[in-house]
Amino acid sequence: MTDKQNLPYRPAVGVMLLSADGKVFVAQRLDSTLEAWQMPQGGLDEGEEPEAGALRELEEETGITAAQVQIIARCPGELTYDLPDDLVGKMWKGKWRGQRQIWFLCRFMGRDEDIDIETAEPEFRTWKWADPAELPAMIVPFKKKLYEDVLEAFAGQLG
Repeated sequence: MTDKQNLPYRPAVGVMLLSADGKVFVAQRLDSTLEAWQMPQGGLDEGEEPEAGALRELEEETGITAAQVQIIARCPGELTYDLPDDLVGKMWKGKWRGQRQIWFLCRFMGRDEDIDIETAEPEFRTWKWADPAELPAMIVPFKKKLYEDVLEAFAGQLG
């Protein structure tokens, strides 16, 4: 078993995407049988600026382009989560213990019809708009604290 304490965090980004009525975009991963939902997120490419990476991940996962969103806020610091012990060594070729993420709060300026999760490399099987307060209960348990931290970071700007 890999000792995760000796591994670094993967540089990553996340997007809390708000609808016009203050709901948050969440989706279920294709590679999981869990009923867990998540917001768009993913790793940063080498040398990539966080804002560019967040907009790239959003488009890769949802089909939503940068022109269809307005960035409202950037989380003031990085947020982290650790993988459970049984996933360390299996995910990301065993290089990372979890992720350190920079989160962006964005407003979706498009229509639901503009969302297309059947992308070139699909990651999600379904999506929906959810109440922000429901997010921690919807995510996989090892990301619950992360989602609570995201909500706290953007608390004054939701709605």
